[in-house]
Amino acid sequence: MGSPLADGCGGFHEDQLDAIRRELFQSAMKGDWRRVIHTYRTQPSAYAAQITKPLDTALHIAVSDGQERYVEQLVEIMYGKSGAGGEEAAAGAALRVRNDHGNTPLHIAAALGNARMCVSIAGRDKALVGVRNDESETPLFLAAVHGMKEAFLRMHQICGAEDCRRHYRGKDGETILHVAIAGEYFELAYQIIVLYKELVNAVNTQGKTPLHLLASKPGAFRSGSHVGGYHQLIYYCTFVDLLQPEMPRTYADQGAAPASSYVPPNYETCVSFLALPLDIVKSRFKQSNAPSEDAENQRAPSKQSAGSQQLLPSNYDTCFEFVKLAFKSLFVILGYGSTEMRKIRVKKEKHVWSVQIMNELLKDAETYVYEYNGRSPHPIGTPLEFSDLLTAADDHDIINKPKHLDTIETPMLIAAKNGITEIVEKILDLYPVAINDMNAGKKNIVLLAVENRQSRVYERLLKRGVIRESVFRKVDNRGNSALHLAAALGHHKPWRIPGAALQMQWEIKWYEFVKNSMPYNFFIRHNKEGKTPRDIFSEEHADLVKSGGEWLISTSESCSVVAALIATVAFATSSTVPGGVEPDGKPTLEGQPAFHIFAISSLVALCFSVTSLVMFLSILTSRFQEKDFGRDLPRKLLIGLSSLFVSIAAVLVSFCAGHFFVLRDELKYAAYPVYALTCLPVSFFAVAQFPLYVDLVRATFQRVPRRSYMVVPP
Repeated sequence: MGSPLADGCGGFHEDQLDAIRRELFQSAMKGDWRRVIHTYRTQPSAYAAQITKPLDTALHIAVSDGQERYVEQLVEIMYGKSGAGGEEAAAGAALRVRNDHGNTPLHIAAALGNARMCVSIAGRDKALVGVRNDESETPLFLAAVHGMKEAFLRMHQICGAEDCRRHYRGKDGETILHVAIAGEYFELAYQIIVLYKELVNAVNTQGKTPLHLLASKPGAFRSGSHVGGYHQLIYYCTFVDLLQPEMPRTYADQGAAPASSYVPPNYETCVSFLALPLDIVKSRFKQSNAPSEDAENQRAPSKQSAGSQQLLPSNYDTCFEFVKLAFKSLFVILGYGSTEMRKIRVKKEKHVWSVQIMNELLKDAETYVYEYNGRSPHPIGTPLEFSDLLTAADDHDIINKPKHLDTIETPMLIAAKNGITEIVEKILDLYPVAINDMNAGKKNIVLLAVENRQSRVYERLLKRGVIRESVFRKVDNRGNSALHLAAALGHHKPWRIPGAALQMQWEIKWYEFVKNSMPYNFFIRHNKEGKTPRDIFSEEHADLVKSGGEWLISTSESCSVVAALIATVAFATSSTVPGGVEPDGKPTLEGQPAFHIFAISSLVALCFSVTSLVMFLSILTSRFQEKDFGRDLPRKLLIGLSSLFVSIAAVLVSFCAGHFFVLRDELKYAAYPVYALTCLPVSFFAVAQFPLYVDLVRATFQRVPRRSYMVVPP
């Protein structure tokens, strides 16, 4: 890309221009911005000078370094105090200089999210907001790509809604709403929906709306995320406010910093704690002074956002606010700013706001305005060539192309594949006819949920009894019913459980669950290849049966060695009485509490170790057939592991009780830590195997297997 210096060099010799470039480069690399400012004051030809190999100007570098104050001074110098005449034209040309990626300084400022620099540059020429780089991305679009809400709102304010409508599409026809949802920047996405309602139904070159992209984000919803342990308690005690329309701050306070930044970091906890009551008072004051029609809208069911169902009367809101204050205060005291708690809060914010975005998208969505047979959605768009995006006079021409796109899966089908129950249920509540959606392979929501092992979605569909007969009998274009797809393994590794044997157990449970949930008069049929579901199950699970058998053999062999060792030690211990015996065969220490503990624990260790050994040996001699993985083998493994853990605990108690008589006089108080250290090596084995035991218990007693939290490509 050529330099525009030739237009404004004013007769300077090329050597003089090179000297200016070298001076600017050295000053910028050293961070000597005062010297750069001096050069700009004395040499107007320096404005557009590209001083690096990537063809950056000094202004590009200043923006990249985040030098807000110097960027403002450079722009002010370029435009001059009068801001008129040739100097203004030269400055405008300099602000449009692009580097080798086609980025102007405003592109860089927008990508960094520096609102102050965006205002400083775009405030001089609002047309800069619409300049496209080599990827056809405008600064407004880049701010959305990187989720820079404040910078986006500032540029929207400068450019104006009508002008910004010409700049909110990028490559492949994606809009600012597409990229904001794709990046899971839901705060920004909500503001975009408020400002640009028409983008709710906008499609990219693949024919996908923002709702399609949201349906492919299972991690953004509660149903697609795993929160366990004590994190669950913190999660449910964390209150998240719903998103509200907002506008950027005025230019005058563009450099204003949060109040907490004026105090040292170790004082921020105190400031946060003291600010909580003020926040509550402010929120109550705003509610009490809200217009009556707004209050009516908030009370209306159609205006309630997700997660904001009114469970208590409105006069209880004040009490509820104080409950929230108490919990927030507790979190501050416990270190609410800690990494773990911050992560949990961010996760819950994402879950709450994603549902709010979903509701906003469905409120005005045209995707589910069905016609005729309820299968084909209302025309919302068509794939576009990139040249169409550049030559279209108005983006409204791009949004509404009257052409059906039957090959594109609807958002509900994508959500069903990804296990997002929130989207599935909301769409079915608003548009019950959406239950008839099918993809190019003629798979409906039931078939996709079964195929992708989305047990929660399938259970929710079962509860909708009125639709069972109509959709549970459907077959795809290969003649496969839901039972055929439940029998097929494919490339899915869905179950959140270790070990091939337990994977096989859950596969059997899933197949049986789907089979038992079919309509009462459902009959087993052959698909177009002439195969029954049982045939498919046997064929596709052959490798899993083999690997499951190998896993069980290796697990049983290692555990049986430990069980045999414990049985040997327990037998030898039970025959060796501490303190010896009297001539009549009566134990010398009989009557001592420690002796009774020793005797009982030795017997328990012997009995349970032998039981464990028998169970593991029975597994080793098993046939390892398909049906054995359903109940027989897991039950034997569960009994074997349970007995092994009991025998390990019993033999440790037996050892400590017997050895207590040796140390009780001289090292009485030192005995307990010695025993604790001695038990550590054996305890490590138990701890290592305990997660397997927990998974085995869950797989044995859980009726419906739960899918792991992983993303299925749309």
